[in-house]
Amino acid sequence: MVARAHTVAFQGVEARPVEVQCAVAPGLPAFSIVGLPDKAVSEARERVRSALSAMAIALPSKRITINLSPADLPKEGSHFDLPIALALLAAIEIIPLDAVESSVALGELSLDGTLMPVVGALPAAMTAAAEDRALICPRASSAEAAWVGAAQVIGAESLGAVVRHFSGQSPLPAARPGEVDQTPCARDLRDVKGQERAKRALEIAAAGRHHLIMIGSPGSGKSMLAARIPGILPPLTAAEALETSMIQSLCGLLDEGGISRARPFREPHHTASMAAIVGGGKGAKPGEISLAHNGVLFMDEFPEFPRTVLETLRQPIETGEVMVARANAHVKYPCRFMLVAAANPCKCGYLTDASKACSRAPNCGEDYLGRISGPLMDRFDLRLEVPPVGYADLDLPPSGDTSATVAARVLAAREVQADRYREHPSIRQNADAEGQILEEIAAPDAEGRALLLKASDQFGLSARAYHRILRVARTIADLEGAPDVRRPHVAEALSFRISAKVAA
Repeated sequence: MVARAHTVAFQGVEARPVEVQCAVAPGLPAFSIVGLPDKAVSEARERVRSALSAMAIALPSKRITINLSPADLPKEGSHFDLPIALALLAAIEIIPLDAVESSVALGELSLDGTLMPVVGALPAAMTAAAEDRALICPRASSAEAAWVGAAQVIGAESLGAVVRHFSGQSPLPAARPGEVDQTPCARDLRDVKGQERAKRALEIAAAGRHHLIMIGSPGSGKSMLAARIPGILPPLTAAEALETSMIQSLCGLLDEGGISRARPFREPHHTASMAAIVGGGKGAKPGEISLAHNGVLFMDEFPEFPRTVLETLRQPIETGEVMVARANAHVKYPCRFMLVAAANPCKCGYLTDASKACSRAPNCGEDYLGRISGPLMDRFDLRLEVPPVGYADLDLPPSGDTSATVAARVLAAREVQADRYREHPSIRQNADAEGQILEEIAAPDAEGRALLLKASDQFGLSARAYHRILRVARTIADLEGAPDVRRPHVAEALSFRISAKVAA
C-alpha cells in the first residue's frame, strides 16, 4: 500500500503542491527519500526516526521509500519533516489515510517530536485553500497562515498532538489570525525645519508612487526627510497586505503571525551585494526590492552602491517584477516599490560651498554623480536639490503641516486613483499608467501642452521623461482635486524634473 500526504515546495512567492508518497515493502531495512531532495530534506529521515522513537513508535523492519512528487521539482527546506512523518504513520496504519490525504502539512521536527516554526506558512495556506484542504503546521506558524480565511488552519505543538488530532482522541482547534500591527509612525514631518519644497516633493511622490532622488550637501536633511515618508503613506489595502506578507513569510519576517498594514520601508546599506538587493543566493530568495513591494526602498549614498547593483534596478523599476535567474532556479518576485535615493553633490559633499569644497571642484561633482547612469537617472520622476538649512531656521518653532495632515491629502489622492483605475487591475497609482490610458487621464490643456513641448525641445527631454512629467502632473492635479491637468500642474512637474545641478 502507498500512503499519500500533501505539502508544498516554494518557487518565489508561489507554493507549488507536492505529493509525499510512502511505500513500506518487504526487503532489507532501509529508509530512503527520493524526488530531488536537498540536504535538509534528506536529513529528515533521521529527525522523523528520532521523533517517532520519542513517541514509542518503532519503524517496521522493512524497506521504507519516500517519493516527493513531482520528482523533477527541487525540494528545499526542513518543512518536509511533518508530511513525511504523516505519510509514514498512515502507511503503517497508525493514523487514518483519508485524514492525511485531506490536508496539507508542513513543519520541522525536533528530535523529541516538537514542531518547530517554518517559513512560508502564508503561501502554503493559499495553496491549501485552492485545493480545498486543511493546513497542518506548527503552532508558532499558524497565526500568519490563519489570515487566509478560505483555509482551515490547524496549529500543533508536536507530532504527537497531530496524531491524536487525526485519530480523534484530542481534536485541535482552528488557529486564529495574529494581531494587526497598528503602531503609528513616531517621526513627524513637522519636525523638519525649513525644506518646504522638499516636503512638497515627498507629498507628490507618496501620492502617485513616483521615484524621487534628493541631492544635497551633508546635513541638509535628506535622510531625515526620507525617514518621514512612512508617516505620510496610506495603509496597505487588504490585497496589498496579503501580497506583502507572503514575501515576508518566505523570509521569516512576520512577527508572531501578525500582518502589518504599514507599508514596508527598506533602507539597505550601500555595501549590500546584488543578491541582497535584487534577490538570489541559496534558493533564489527575495531581495530588498521585493521586500519593499508596495512600499519604499530608500537608498542612501546612492552613488556609493556598486554600479552593477544600480543598473539592475532599471528593469524592475519599469516592470514592477524581477526574474531571479540562476542555474537551478528561475523565480519571479513582485517588486512594485517607490525608489527614494539620496546623494551628496560630490565626493566631499560641499560642491556648492566654495569655502569647504575640495580642490577638484567642480569636476568632482560630475565624476561623482556620473556613477549614476543616464538611463537610471531618467527613471526618477522627481529630482530635488536639497539646500543646507540656515541656522536661523533651526531656531524657529515647528511649522508646516503635520504628517497626519499630509497623509490625509495623500490618501484622498490615492482614493481618486483607485476609482480611476478600477477597471485596470494592472494599474494602481499614476506611476503605473502608460500608453493610451496615460494619454486619456493626463492630457494637459492647450497652455500646458505648449509649455511641455517647449521644455522638451529646450532641455532635450526623452520620451520617457515626457511621459513621467505627465504622470507627475496628473498626481499634482489629484492632490488639488482638479479633474483635468492644467498648465500650473505641468509647470510644477517640470520644476521637479529640470534643475541645472540635478538633471542628467
